[in-house]
Amino acid sequence: MDEVVGPRLYSCCNCRNHVCLHDDIISKAFQGRNGRAFLFSHAMNIVLGPKEDRQLMTGLHTVADVHCGDCDEVLGWKYERAYEETQKYKEGKFIFEKSKIVKENW
Repeated sequence: MDEVVGPRLYSCCNCRNHVCLHDDIISKAFQGRNGRAFLFSHAMNIVLGPKEDRQLMTGLHTVADVHCGDCDEVLGWKYERAYEETQKYKEGKFIFEKSKIVKENW
């Protein structure tokens, strides 16, 4: 009998709460606070922190930290607003730091 395999996803490194799907990755070429990061189109089971303006490598953005909905670990951030026209594609998207998420169902 074949094994039923669910979608490939990523979980919080601390509590294994499912936070994003592999199929929602837009880019793996991002830099987080602590190294490599991935840009995702969607997230789940998360809580957003307050919005704040932050000077990032690509300019000024309004962002909100992304916290695990179960354990409150900071996993990355959500781009709320990009001030430079070339960065507008990031608005509404999520950054998850590679060091803060683990693969599930691979």
